[in-house]
Amino acid sequence: MVVRTCVGCRQRAEATSLVRVVAEQGTQQWVAVPDPRRSLPGRGAHLHPEARCLDLAVRRKALGRALRVEGPLDLGRLTAWIAGQAGSTGSSTSQNSTNQHR
Repeated sequence: MVVRTCVGCRQRAEATSLVRVVAEQGTQQWVAVPDPRRSLPGRGAHLHPEARCLDLAVRRKALGRALRVEGPLDLGRLTAWIAGQAGSTGSSTSQNSTNQHR
């Protein structure tokens, strides 16, 4: 069992329950990219796939430090991926409750 620490909440968890994040060089700045298959090259940071942990990591400026990048870090792809994960786990429940109210 491989254990990693979430850069957001600082909780230790199995690596399989965390998403690995890597930094790729964009045209103007670094881009934080989710690596759910854990196969992209480069230094990685681990994060729970929850908006709460991403918010904590941003507030503490932990992603840039963990990835050892200087300058701004674009979080657009990572934010969209985490929002997609949250939407995919609860989408059937929210659709059912919406249909019941109609």
